[in-house]
Formats: sequence, structure tokens, C-alpha cells
Amino acid sequence: MSYLKAGYIENLTVARKIETGYVLTDGKQEVLLHMNEASKELADQEAVDVFLYQDKKGQLVATMALPELEIGTYDWVKVVDKVKNLGVFVDIGIQKHILVSKDELPLLEKVWPDQGDELFVTLTLDKKGRLLAKPVTEDIVVDESDKAPDTLKNETIGGQVYRTTKIGTFILTEEGYRGFIHQSERKEEPRLGQWVEGRVIEVKENGTLNVSLRPLKQEGMKEDAEAILEYLEEHQGEMPFSDKSDPDSIRDTFKLSKAAFKRALGKLMKEGKIEQRGGKTFLKSK
Repeated sequence: MSYLKAGYIENLTVARKIETGYVLTDGKQEVLLHMNEASKELADQEAVDVFLYQDKKGQLVATMALPELEIGTYDWVKVVDKVKNLGVFVDIGIQKHILVSKDELPLLEKVWPDQGDELFVTLTLDKKGRLLAKPVTEDIVVDESDKAPDTLKNETIGGQVYRTTKIGTFILTEEGYRGFIHQSERKEEPRLGQWVEGRVIEVKENGTLNVSLRPLKQEGMKEDAEAILEYLEEHQGEMPFSDKSDPDSIRDTFKLSKAAFKRALGKLMKEGKIEQRGGKTFLKSK
């Protein structure tokens, strides 16, 4: 029976030195500490703390590079690679990069983390005992996060995306607060692991934050109006949208709520740049 498993820091004893490294043991099982994984010379019978993982051949090996992360703990780790139909690899502080399986990532690959993004993960083993990284669950975030003070309303705040859903995006701020960005408060869906900055629009009673990635109304109206004009110019001066259009169609095309869309249309009509006829909108020059 195997007692030593990948994903844990263990205190093992040097059984003997061989050409490729040190053979370590817990008295029942032996693992190899390669020379390039040893941070110093070791003596026979010396006790040493090592982290266990599988090498490329699937064999259990040891390293004296001790990560902050092991099975049962959570930490932020950096994404170093993304492989289509497989998942992303993260750096936990050892030579081998660890896979976050596509099964643990959003269905849409466009919101998978990019290289340099950071994920809040734990380590786990699959059915074959192979080491994997797994993103944090909501229960853990609730336990680990702090209650935000009321004074944060209208303040700018930054955070890392730890969960994405159709209705919105969930972030953990650098202060340890939980935040939620409703789909109507973002133009594009941020990636899992992406750093975002937004404005606190509500501090809820439970200490969580509602955050907006959209600018203040006046600034946002100008930006939204420019996006509508650009769309019209790219579509021969007309579009099948008006202030009566379906909210979902507006959101799918412009990444705007219907209210924001109507404000932008109103601005453009006041400026004499557009007009609406028969459920469509036209550039005035057309």
C-alpha cells in the first residue's frame, strides 16, 4: 500500500545517495530527490522537508522547493500556459507546472485565464492519483473573505476574478472583500483570473460589494454614444435597433443595458446625429 502521496510536504530521511540524487524514505516507502531538486548537500540519515509530486513519467518524486500551496490549503498562483481542449497550467513554486483541467474552467474558452492571470486554487488528486490544481469554491471564499466597510461606496476598487457566470462576475479584492459585477455593469465578460478595477455601487449588509466596471453615467453615455455611432458607420448608416428594442438583443450586440442604450440614443438624437423610424435607427446624414 502506498502511504506517500503527491501534493503534501513530508519530513523524510535520507536512506542513501545515488548518482542521480538522494533516495528518501519514511520507513515504508522510498522516493527520489533528484540532484537538481536538492537545495544543499544532504548527509545519510538526515531528515529533510520535501514536497511530493509526479514527474513526467508519472513517478512520485520529491523537491526541496516548498510551495505555499499543498492539498487542503489555498493560494493565489500565476497562469503560465493555456492549452486548447485541455486547460491551463499554473506555477505553484516547483519545477513542474500543474494543470487546472478544462472541467474546472468556464465552458467558454474565451473567458479562460490568459498567461499572467492569477487563480485562487487548492491542490487535489484525480482518480489515478495525479496532482491537479482546482479553483476555489464559493464556500471557501465566504469563509476566507472579510466584511467590507460601508465607507467603500463610490470608491474605486480592484480585484481578481475567481468565478464567472452568465449573470455576472465574482471577484476577490486585494483587501479580501467579495465583490459581484452584474452582467449589466460590464461591457465584456472578464476572464477567470483577470485583474479588474471598478466602482463600488453598493455595500450590502453582509459586507459583500456590488461593483460596476462601467464609467459614471455622464462619462458612460458619451462612450456608449460613440459605440453606437461606430456601429452605424460600419453598417451603412442604419441598424435594426431603437429605444423599443429587446433588452437581450441590445446587450448581445452592444454589451449595454437597455437603460444605458436609451440614454445614449437620446444624447445622439438631441445632438441631431440620428433619427428613428419604423423600429430602426439611422444616421441623419443618410
